[in-house]
Amino acid sequence: MAVINPFTEAAEAVIEAGGEALKSCYQCGFCTATCPWNLVRSFLTRRLIHQAQLGLIELESEDVWLCATCGACVERCPRGVEIIDIIRALRRFGTEWGVTPKTLKTVMTSIGTVGNPWGEAQEKRADWAKNLSVKTFAPGTEFLYFPCCTPAYDPGAKRIALATVNVLKKAGVDFGILGAEENCCGESARKAGQEELFQNLARANIEAFKRHGVGKILVSSPHCYHTFRNEYPELGGDFEVSHITQFLAELLENGRLKPVKSFQKKVAYHDPCYLGRHNKIYDEPRKVLRGIPGLELIELPDSGEDSLCCGGGGGRIWMETKKEERLSDLRIEQALEVGAEVLAISCPYCMLNFDDSLLTMDKEDLLEIRDISELVNEVI
Repeated sequence: MAVINPFTEAAEAVIEAGGEALKSCYQCGFCTATCPWNLVRSFLTRRLIHQAQLGLIELESEDVWLCATCGACVERCPRGVEIIDIIRALRRFGTEWGVTPKTLKTVMTSIGTVGNPWGEAQEKRADWAKNLSVKTFAPGTEFLYFPCCTPAYDPGAKRIALATVNVLKKAGVDFGILGAEENCCGESARKAGQEELFQNLARANIEAFKRHGVGKILVSSPHCYHTFRNEYPELGGDFEVSHITQFLAELLENGRLKPVKSFQKKVAYHDPCYLGRHNKIYDEPRKVLRGIPGLELIELPDSGEDSLCCGGGGGRIWMETKKEERLSDLRIEQALEVGAEVLAISCPYCMLNFDDSLLTMDKEDLLEIRDISELVNEVI
């Protein structure tokens, strides 16, 4: 068993790998108390950090790979410890020691070879836009629309990109895509400890964006938003990045989008971790939903900064999760308990997890999962 111990100066190595926050933790236990995993199983975040401080870590342990990087622990830590950085550093060791979970390793190999987690050919990246008359981004185009690997390749999530394109066209937005010249943003790679892979992907995207004169980027995924906006600048990629819900709120406010139909259903909105806690975008999605005629917006338990993670962040979307431990199942139950007919989302990973939960829970007839762009597209 691969165990890092004090004799290898492991704690110092974790700090050097990006886990500087390790020095600030004083083991109060707030992180464990707030971690959503403890709703479905035992997961002692505090113990994991304490082991790292002592230099005693079992890299094969599931605990190292369980964190969904939802940020709930960071939000409530009295010392402001960036626990996600510690997890990322530990996973870098796991990668170096060859103990990455099998499914995650397969996905990382796909991202490294063909630029996406689905293992599809890069030249097929723009196939989702066939027959939509979407132009290739060229110098002078106002916005690059970056749909994320998931809507680009996954048949079930493609509807996010299709709805977004239709809305942008109706609003008269000047936008284009780069298709085969795009790579995965690299967010999952970095959170899974694959730092070199992340930097390779980021540099390739930055070079492509700059070569084509990209200044403004519209994204459907909060994970792409977070990465482009907060992490690419350290590698020289400074772009103006907007999540589609921010842009839709602006289009509705200035009258470029005008709903002409009514949507008479009760809708609950799920705050994605990487849009909400990580980037404090809570109001714009709700503003868009409130702007849809007939729509009754109801709040879920654990909303806003307390939102319950779907379980897909930090590379978890590519790892196996036991049926009885799926956080997305709990969220579906919450939506049904408040009487929602539609669960509105603004993240492709959330869509994948919630669609899967509805299927395995046999509750597809009780609730719809709809991206906010789909709802807007339906009423304009």
